[in-house]
Amino acid sequence: MRAGTSFAERFRTVSGTPPLAYLSRWRMVLAQRALRNRDVRVGTLAAELGYGSESAFSNAFKREIGQSPLHYRRQLLAAG
Repeated sequence: MRAGTSFAERFRTVSGTPPLAYLSRWRMVLAQRALRNRDVRVGTLAAELGYGSESAFSNAFKREIGQSPLHYRRQLLAAG
């Protein structure tokens, strides 16, 4: 068995989540926190979180959270 496979299996056993799913979810938690600050630009945030483009980040955010980063921010700021 390869080391990467062993790691992935062990990670999943311990955390209950595959490593890439965990990483994706963690990125979205960081993104949600960052989007509370209206000065944070979505493109800059995408790069900081390791996405190759703002579009890739926006698509991942929408898939995970259910709305675009800008819509999420607008809704968050309107509520608070």
